[in-house]
Amino acid sequence: MSQPLARCGTVCADCTYREKTNCPTCHIASGNMFWGTCELAQCSMQKGLDSCAACDDFPCELLNRFAFDAKQGDNGKRIENLRKLKESD
Repeated sequence: MSQPLARCGTVCADCTYREKTNCPTCHIASGNMFWGTCELAQCSMQKGLDSCAACDDFPCELLNRFAFDAKQGDNGKRIENLRKLKESD
C-alpha cells in the first residue's frame, strides 16, 4: 500500500479530520490525537508494533469496535487495508 496508514489501517489521506486538525498521524503523535488518546495506537505501541496488522490478535475486538462504530467507523475498510498490508509483507 503506497499511502500512509494509521496504526489502525485508516488511510491518513482519506481522513476528513487530518487537515482540519493539522494531525501529524498517530505514528508521530504517539497516539495522542486531536480528540484524545487513541486506544488502538496505544495498544500497538505497547506491543512494539507498527500497526495492528502485525498483532497476533488481528483483527481483535477493539479494532472491530472502531472499524464498525456507527458514527466514526468505516465498515471494516481499515481492517481490509491492514489485511492487504499483511499480505504484502
